[in-house]
Amino acid sequence: MRETVSAIDLHQHLWPEPLLELLRRRTRAPYLRGWTLHTEGEAPYDVRPADHDVERRIDLDRAAGTGLACVSLSAPLGLESLPREEAGAALDAWHAGAAALPGHFAAWASVPTQQPDLDALAALLAGPFVGVQLAATQVATPAGWGAVGDVLAVAEAAGKPVFVHPGPTAVDEAPAWWAPVVGYVAQLQAAWWGWHAAGVRAQHPALRVIFAAGAGLAPLQHERLAARGGDAGVVDRDVFVETSSYGAQGVDALIRVLGIDVVALGSDRPYADPLPALFGEAATRAIRTDNPLRVLGARSIDARVEAVA
Repeated sequence: MRETVSAIDLHQHLWPEPLLELLRRRTRAPYLRGWTLHTEGEAPYDVRPADHDVERRIDLDRAAGTGLACVSLSAPLGLESLPREEAGAALDAWHAGAAALPGHFAAWASVPTQQPDLDALAALLAGPFVGVQLAATQVATPAGWGAVGDVLAVAEAAGKPVFVHPGPTAVDEAPAWWAPVVGYVAQLQAAWWGWHAAGVRAQHPALRVIFAAGAGLAPLQHERLAARGGDAGVVDRDVFVETSSYGAQGVDALIRVLGIDVVALGSDRPYADPLPALFGEAATRAIRTDNPLRVLGARSIDARVEAVA
């Protein structure tokens, strides 16, 4: 049988033991009581222990043809925006646990919103971490992008990407799907337009950035932007969107606007499964393998990608 390259899933969540221990020690949101998660803005959520079982996750990924899973801290928890000392302790627990995961996994680093330690971030990015995650709430305006300029510069200097992921949201007497379908999408759209309005590319010419969940399908609003006098410019080959929570319709729409070269695989596992195939063999290979390699920097990740028959 012809040899193919494993898929690279850029967006998964897996809580390692040091993070679980920290969440159970906390007395203020976010915290865990048993396996029930309490956050500041959303209703209590019963976490399934199996979702954070390392060996089970590896088995699921192998069955889906995933050779490398990039895991990130769950930004909606709001750990990054806690008071500085608390945020530092929480992120230390995340980084320690993530770095100890088996080689099937790679991890995104995170930084406190207040007084991020740029030297520590540079050290993480010089090591096994594939890039740095920022909450969309932090960069939901042009000024927000400007405020994280030093963090962007560290990622750019390291040749590592920035991953824009939904952050905390407040939900008032709404169904469980409201936050991911309404709140998170709105955050990502704001972050996408904030990037463009702030002219971040001119300030960071070599930076790669990837937006979760198709940037909330913000690219589909480019026609409306033009109708209102805006100009999104040409497609930036170093600004990517990933596919989590969308299927063939959403991905097809993104490709029609952006082209296929900037659409990459992300699943948001354990909350959704990775897309197995779409639009033929060449498109599947581009989205599941080739484009994720470009996001991460092929030379830095090739050795971690296994071939599967």
